[in-house]
Amino acid sequence: MEKFTTLTGIAAPLPMANVDTDMIIPKQHLKTIKRTGLGKVLFDEMRYTQDGEEIDSFILNQLPYRNAQILIAGENFGCGSSREHAPWALLDFGIRCVIAPSFADIFFGNCFKNGILPISLPQQEVDVLMQDAQNPETSTLSIDLENQTIKRSNGKIFEFETDAFRKHCLLNGLDDISLTLQSADKIAEFENKQRQNLPWLWANATSGS
Repeated sequence: MEKFTTLTGIAAPLPMANVDTDMIIPKQHLKTIKRTGLGKVLFDEMRYTQDGEEIDSFILNQLPYRNAQILIAGENFGCGSSREHAPWALLDFGIRCVIAPSFADIFFGNCFKNGILPISLPQQEVDVLMQDAQNPETSTLSIDLENQTIKRSNGKIFEFETDAFRKHCLLNGLDDISLTLQSADKIAEFENKQRQNLPWLWANATSGS
């Protein structure tokens, strides 16, 4: 997983509450288990017509927001089903941070596991950032995870809270597999002791059958 330390990028405004995971990536695109190639169908039914033509009014079809790395959204972002394809699609598009007043719990956790920083801020502060994002000249934000700050284009700063363990994982690029591998020596030590004390549990493994 790619580390998240600091990020300076364009923020795209999506002033909608209750954006669910089916809106983020519709169910017909869940056939793959690959994490790549999903950015093109992010917000598919809002970005494209049924004929596959871009809808000009949708924010991610406009410049400079085609290159957005930050999304400013309404409350309860990521509600609905628990599909992990939702953060996969955001990440593949290039979104590394989502800022909203609140998130659905499972989506919130899935973001951290895939290298995306979800930031929950008071509605009043989200409204300010939403207004900034709606103007291309003020849409660039700088996010510092270590110091837990968001710097606006005018230099003013908002602070945010985040879980210490999840912060550690993002700063160091640690997903669940990486975290497990950090204990590889202890796992090997346990297995070696188990082979000695309970050899019948390893009979098939040692015989190769």
